[in-house]
Amino acid sequence: MMAAAADGLGSIAIDATQLNMSVTDPTAWATAMNNLGMVPVGLPGQQLVSDSICVPGFDPGLNMMTGITPINPMIPGLGLVPPPPPTEVAVVKEIIHCKSCTLFPQNPNLPPPSTRERPPGCKTVFVGGLPENATEEIIQEVFEQCGDITAIRKSKKNFCHIRFAEEFMVDKAIYLSGYRMRLGSSTDKKDSGRLHVDFAQARDDFYEWECKQRMRAREERHRRKLEEDRLRPPSPPPIMHYSEHEAALLAEKLKDDSKFSEAITVLLSWIERGEVNRRSANHFYSMVQSANSHVRRLMNEKATHEQEMEEAKENFKNALTGILTQFEQIVAVFNASTRQKAWDHFSKAQRKNIDIWRKHSEELRNAQSEQLMGIRREEEMEMSDDETCDSPTKKMRVDESALAAQAYALKEENDSLRWQLDAYRNEVELLKQEKEQLFRTEENLTKDQQVQFLQQTMQGMQQQLLTIQEELNNKKSELEQAKEEQSHTQALLKVLQEQEINVLTVALVNQDRENNTEKRSQGLKSEKEALLIGIISTFLHVHPFGANIEYLWSYMQQLDSKISANEIEMLLMRLPRMFKQEFTGVGATLEKRWKLCAFEGIKTT
Repeated sequence: MMAAAADGLGSIAIDATQLNMSVTDPTAWATAMNNLGMVPVGLPGQQLVSDSICVPGFDPGLNMMTGITPINPMIPGLGLVPPPPPTEVAVVKEIIHCKSCTLFPQNPNLPPPSTRERPPGCKTVFVGGLPENATEEIIQEVFEQCGDITAIRKSKKNFCHIRFAEEFMVDKAIYLSGYRMRLGSSTDKKDSGRLHVDFAQARDDFYEWECKQRMRAREERHRRKLEEDRLRPPSPPPIMHYSEHEAALLAEKLKDDSKFSEAITVLLSWIERGEVNRRSANHFYSMVQSANSHVRRLMNEKATHEQEMEEAKENFKNALTGILTQFEQIVAVFNASTRQKAWDHFSKAQRKNIDIWRKHSEELRNAQSEQLMGIRREEEMEMSDDETCDSPTKKMRVDESALAAQAYALKEENDSLRWQLDAYRNEVELLKQEKEQLFRTEENLTKDQQVQFLQQTMQGMQQQLLTIQEELNNKKSELEQAKEEQSHTQALLKVLQEQEINVLTVALVNQDRENNTEKRSQGLKSEKEALLIGIISTFLHVHPFGANIEYLWSYMQQLDSKISANEIEMLLMRLPRMFKQEFTGVGATLEKRWKLCAFEGIKTT
């Protein structure tokens, strides 16, 4: 009972007079409807619930709190119904008198009636436990106090479905769950029944709820789009196409300092589009020349800004020196107060404060002095870069700069005159070309006839060439087949050659092994051979993959020019336990390499 009342009422407060009201009070209907927030029968238009206890900002048309983003009612704890009131406050249900029936509340000690989970957009309720003799008129009389009813679907088995106009009306109807309904003053079982009101899941309600959600989503998308359009940076203005009239207007804009930045972008886009040709070259040249005239203005502006910056630096330096002098005076005051004559007359607290202030002012004084010294160092560095030690050289540089400026001005004038001459030459060439085109029109007529005749002959030649190309293609295919056969035979020959070479290599290896066994008994004959063995062993130790005899001989020849490759090879063959010979490669790439094997026989214990 309490859960249903909490779902229907929200946070409505109840006065002490309503809690202590008698059951036989004639104003019971008004009290019950006051708890529901409804107007009772016989009191049309009277407000039974004050605005202070109603749900603030509730819009029945939207079934949402105004000013709050939409909430999914399926999420637990975030439904459309406000949270239930505290459990300490008990909602007292009274007897409700109607014209055709009377509603009696259930025993407050019994558990409250249960309800299912509220479907989204629910406007329909299930009403069970109706009396057998209850009609649609009686049902409408009872439930129309909760709100406007759009449809009642009554069944033969003592239940019905009621659809309201708005969702908040369903919460008021749920409040009537648990009441016992009695028709008139009859005591017959068919004229009484216990009502069970619960949420019903209707397709129409869900469809309307989905439509509202889609409408809100569309409105949200539209709002976001408007916000994005508002925050999007404006697109650059469109650039007009080139024409002589637009070029004349652009030339005037280029001369104006306020419109120069806009005009120079248009000029750049025209040049990048490829609008420059022989006819428009003069117009573009004049516009480029007017753009070049702004260089001197920009340099002057830069010079004025640099001068302003230097003045600001000077002002800052002067102000900083003034601040530093004042800091020095303050520090001098603190130092004077710490001397014995004045220091004895201060109390301990005053001495402590004066000491703290003195230290703080000294720190600030040091920081300001460091900053000023840094500025002076920067100025000295700039002066050392810009100025030299001798003053005569300064005067010479000033004169040279003046002469250079005059020479630059003369050069610019000379360049402008030269460009004007080039423009006039281009105009003359254009006029000559136009005259030549007039003379060539007559010659072109005769040339057209000759061209047609030549085209016919070319077509015949092309047909002949096509036939010749077909023959060439056939011959090429035959040649490719012959080449494939030749490559196949060559591959077979290579395989046979490799087999023969492998047999020869095996025989050579056996012969070398026999020769090595014969020479094992021979030892070192001289100190030179021992030295050679040491050098060769270190060289082969550095080359773990071995080295051929030519590589060894080229290295040893740097140390001893008289030694030969045969001597080195004979020496290596005499020591088979220290050096071994291996064959690498196949066929033409077969190579003999010598490796150091002195450490292979040593076994770690």
